[in-house]
Amino acid sequence: MKQTVFLGLALTVVLATLLFAGFGSGAVVPALLLGALATAIQAGAGQAMRGATALPYSAFLKRYGMGMGLRLLGVVVLMTAIIAKPGLFLPLPSAIGFLGVLIPLLFFETRLAR
Repeated sequence: MKQTVFLGLALTVVLATLLFAGFGSGAVVPALLLGALATAIQAGAGQAMRGATALPYSAFLKRYGMGMGLRLLGVVVLMTAIIAKPGLFLPLPSAIGFLGVLIPLLFFETRLAR
């Protein structure tokens, strides 16, 4: 889990820097907030899946569903933030900040599961 959090925070900082260069200072706050949210979601989903491969299939699916539910909740939070505060959460930088952290961490989790 520590590796996931470290990688997620590093990706968040890198993406915030790149988005600052591309979109200006208005893209930094959404990138940092949503990147941190993606890191927390992925750490929670990874924690839910810990040890799940040794469980019966129904218990494995329940934990897998919890992780997917957390990720879906993150997408709902992203869309809600964009709709509620469009001046603060610019759509493209916000989506890049969230998905640019979540997707690499998802691939990193599958690497850890082997």
